[in-house]
Amino acid sequence: MAESRGKNLSIIIVLGLFSFLTALSGSSTNLAIPKIAISMDISSSMATWIVQIGLITTAILLVMFGHIGDILSKDVVFLAGGLAFLVGSAITGFAPDFVIILFGRVIQAIGSAMIMANSMGIVTEYFPDKRRAEALAMISMFISVGSISGPGIGGFIISAASWRWIYWINIPLGILVLWLGFKLLPVPRESWAHVREVTKGANWTGQNLFTLGIIIFFLSGSFFQSGRSKLLMGLAFFVIGGAITIYSFIQDDKSNLPWIAPEVLHNRGFMTSIFALMLVMLVNSVSNILMPFYLQSYNGMSPFMSGLVIMLQSVTMLVTTPFAGVLADRINRELMTVVGLLILMISQVGYAFFPQNLDMWRIIPPIVLNGIGMAIFLSPNNALTMGMVDKKMSGIAGSLNSFARTLGMTVGISFASSMLFFQLPGVTRITRAVGDRFIQAFYNVFWMATAISAIALAVVLVRYLGSRKNANKVVAKGSE
Repeated sequence: MAESRGKNLSIIIVLGLFSFLTALSGSSTNLAIPKIAISMDISSSMATWIVQIGLITTAILLVMFGHIGDILSKDVVFLAGGLAFLVGSAITGFAPDFVIILFGRVIQAIGSAMIMANSMGIVTEYFPDKRRAEALAMISMFISVGSISGPGIGGFIISAASWRWIYWINIPLGILVLWLGFKLLPVPRESWAHVREVTKGANWTGQNLFTLGIIIFFLSGSFFQSGRSKLLMGLAFFVIGGAITIYSFIQDDKSNLPWIAPEVLHNRGFMTSIFALMLVMLVNSVSNILMPFYLQSYNGMSPFMSGLVIMLQSVTMLVTTPFAGVLADRINRELMTVVGLLILMISQVGYAFFPQNLDMWRIIPPIVLNGIGMAIFLSPNNALTMGMVDKKMSGIAGSLNSFARTLGMTVGISFASSMLFFQLPGVTRITRAVGDRFIQAFYNVFWMATAISAIALAVVLVRYLGSRKNANKVVAKGSE
């Protein structure tokens, strides 16, 4: 028993450290956008693609790598992802121009997809249901620490040195974590012939359709950011890309060897949890992408100080998550998701009332409430999600969960930046000179985020009421 616990703890450490590194890099990149825009002499809206291209790449590949992890080895795919993440970090850090930065971010994102697609599946393999929420909460803690460290460390680095160091710092840390991973995780030896054998019959047509649809869908954001003159083109890309993406799921469901097992895709409870998670991550990413513009570009705060302000959300999540994980294993998980989303919606209203000038008494409460709401929602929702599928499907289920997170973040960032700059035609870089136009556009985006939060709240409330109704039926049946 002690040996099993020790092994499980080692697995948590490896998974957690890789989660820490990916979160560290992601949150640092968000903070660095204004500085990279100036360094590369590009517009603020174009600079947001440094974040978006990584998230889009990850979203495209998550399901595929989850499926490959199920049929090959979750450990092999996971550790290969760690190596790709390091290579991408090095390319991005040494990039001489904007195009190479984007290329490096794509390689980094491929690694992130391989890591994220298999992390939850590995946890599900080693932890029973009664301890799974606690284990997933521990992983969330590592993510929170990475998110906390990103603004703090990234803000300090950007203020004291070049933004390139936020990528270079991944290299020595990543090598250490990769070494630990190969030492602690059981890694089977796989030949290239075996890899080709187990993947040759996969539904590559569906994967290619999905890739094409996602790319077209998110390219619509670049047209929306250009203002009203390209609105129709943006709508065309949005509709066509969305239609191709939806069709790719239909095509995959009907194929001989689908990427997503039909029993997972047709699991109503599982898909409800996935949809709610996507909406929550969409809402959460709005503040992540807009706050650096508000604090640094508009109000002139230093990257280090703005990093400290932004990291309050992650600090709050770090403090709240362990309690949420323990409670999720002991009380009604559906009810906890309702409470978490209600708090998250209130936080979005708070952002919509931010002052034009820096007033921390009005700025800090919504950030803290955002962190509390996210922590209370995520742990029970993750446990609900992974508890609804068979263990043999844990890889694809975990990758779909990570896909929902990443797609939500990607849509949120694209939505927030597109809606912001759509309201600011002709503005290439956010400065104080933009004046009230920026503040009003900022408010409008968060009112939309509030509306999306309300939709997510309605989804989990219906789920909670449904579970209560089913529980009452079981009690009534048992008393007969």
